Amino acid sequence: MEALIRVEDMTKVYNPGKNEVKAIDHISLEVRKGEFVAIIGQSGSGKSTFMNMLGCLDVPTSGRYYLNGTDVSTMSDNELSTIRNREIGFIFQGFNLIPNLDAINNVSLPLIYRGVNKKTRRKMAKAALKIVGLEKRMDHKPSEMSGGQQQRVAIARAIAAKPPVIFADEPTGNLDSASSKEILKILKDLHKSGKTIVLITHDNNVAEQADRIIRIMDGMIESDYINH
Repeated sequence: MEALIRVEDMTKVYNPGKNEVKAIDHISLEVRKGEFVAIIGQSGSGKSTFMNMLGCLDVPTSGRYYLNGTDVSTMSDNELSTIRNREIGFIFQGFNLIPNLDAINNVSLPLIYRGVNKKTRRKMAKAALKIVGLEKRMDHKPSEMSGGQQQRVAIARAIAAKPPVIFADEPTGNLDSASSKEILKILKDLHKSGKTIVLITHDNNVAEQADRIIRIMDGMIESDYINH
């Protein structure tokens, strides 16, 4: 399998000069298609900065980053935005749903930016909501749903356009243990169906759900192992 994510000697430096902070310190890494990887680290370890680089929300100070064969390390904000929209599905801790839109319109929203017509958008959004078990709640707004259901809408939004990779950043951070289990099960099922998933977490129990665990400390990879 070819590498979907390839990072070569990546660094991210804030405040260059004598007070500089190396948030990412010469990381090299590959993630292959179909892998389920957890990136784990405590607050301040560099994992959030690393997630921002991998998610094309920011660019490295030096080094190279290839996403699905494209070198994205020197792209402009507009180019990165196009790549994000085409290649990545994001799931965030805070759900990031639009309060006045119902579930199906929340899921459809990113498809508008991809130029998908209305009829197809609706079909894709419905299919995604069905995968997360919310086909009966399509016309409900976020305020009419539990936290777990809102996160399921967010997952549907992330997978609707079938992007090559899903980034889940602390996806259970705001949920109770029952909802957390539900969300992790959906992620595992998505992985079984062939999706590539990168899960960012500070929680060992959440990381244990993945097949490969990468620990980050002080901006460097401390360990990278297959989890059986």
